[in-house]
Amino acid sequence: MGHTATAQAGSGGLTATEHRLANGLRVVLSEDHLTPVAAVCLWYDVGSRHEVEGRTGLAHLFEHLMFQGSAQVKGNGHFELVQGAGGSLNGTTSFERTNYFETMPAHQLELALWLEADRMGSLLAALDDESMENQRDVVKNERRQRYDNVPYGTAFEKLTALAYPEGHPYHHTPIGSMADLDAATLEDARNFFRTYYAPNNAVLSVVGDIDPQQTLAWIEKYFGSIPAHDGKQPPRDGSLPETIGEQLREVVEEEVPARALMAAYRLPHDGTRECDAADLALTVLGGGESSRLHNRLVRRDRTAVAAGFGLLRLAGAPSLGWLDVKTSGGVEVPEIEAAVDEELARFAAEGPTAEEMERAQAQLEREWLDRLGTVAGRADELCRFAVLFGDPQLALTAVQRVLEVTAEEVRAVAKARLRPDNRAVLVYEPVTAEQNENDQEEGADQ
Repeated sequence: MGHTATAQAGSGGLTATEHRLANGLRVVLSEDHLTPVAAVCLWYDVGSRHEVEGRTGLAHLFEHLMFQGSAQVKGNGHFELVQGAGGSLNGTTSFERTNYFETMPAHQLELALWLEADRMGSLLAALDDESMENQRDVVKNERRQRYDNVPYGTAFEKLTALAYPEGHPYHHTPIGSMADLDAATLEDARNFFRTYYAPNNAVLSVVGDIDPQQTLAWIEKYFGSIPAHDGKQPPRDGSLPETIGEQLREVVEEEVPARALMAAYRLPHDGTRECDAADLALTVLGGGESSRLHNRLVRRDRTAVAAGFGLLRLAGAPSLGWLDVKTSGGVEVPEIEAAVDEELARFAAEGPTAEEMERAQAQLEREWLDRLGTVAGRADELCRFAVLFGDPQLALTAVQRVLEVTAEEVRAVAKARLRPDNRAVLVYEPVTAEQNENDQEEGADQ
């Protein structure tokens, strides 16, 4: 089934058509003949929020296993075939989804669709102990390189664990723990695939220089015979009170270049007008070199070398406002924190100026248009709105919704949420390598 493409108001003339195969696979197509390329994006409705205690990191591990071959494609063949055809590809895992994507010369679109269908339908034929061990080691190494062995690398994991209580589905990050990665078995991986990697748990978008009728025929040919699976359990409830109700705090002593103040504020769910208002508030406060916090801390006070405030949008749990300030010289964190709270209190009382509001909306509009202006970015957003909010068409009018938010709504969400009693705080204090070794030895002795 499908419907015709009609440009909605506020969509900038962009269109998308929706279709569904008999096995439940949702398909979204968007024609764009500006350049002879096509983007294929496949979102599976599974992320780290679907994992259970003791098996964290399985969604991300499985993302890697999807590149280890399938029935017709051996070993590294997926990469070799796409890149050999002049395309690019990758996959990512988040709290709320796992996605796979290729951007191809338009005449190679059929190859990308065949490759995605082959691993959706037949990955288990190639999944064995060897590929499991290979990718387990790759993921563990990725954890070392991106989290454990880089300055401030543990911040995301620590703040997430503070912001979402023990037992909450977002308490752990997609990378998973080393212990759980070691504990994952081949049977765990097989069960995970059977449960979540089914056509009725996925959305496929194709954007670019395409013939919709031919594209649909290929999708039906390659995906249509893959059976649906009905064993999926819904993710655990991620709802929480609007505010934390206290300030949660952790001091981290590590080998880092400078002291740092990081904080996560509990903000409205993605997909709401309040979340768009929060995005605008954080843009005014910490989105770039014209923002209030950059002007105050970096330019005026010179107490920081960097100050940013961004939004981690989440649909199944409260979003997070992410504050990140790196101090300059010997400046102490309490001085930084006092200045941040002063700026947030002033903003909550007065709201943004007309000029700030215009600049923030223009900044977010440009970011949205940049995403929708590329075939890969649009394919990803169509999948995101289909999986998380049930309607891919919402991606095409997202810009308009941001532009409709008022300054008073921005002030109101800042007043309600950007408060000291609604944040998890991480303070980094530098130590030397020698101090670190001594602390570890003392811990070992105990």
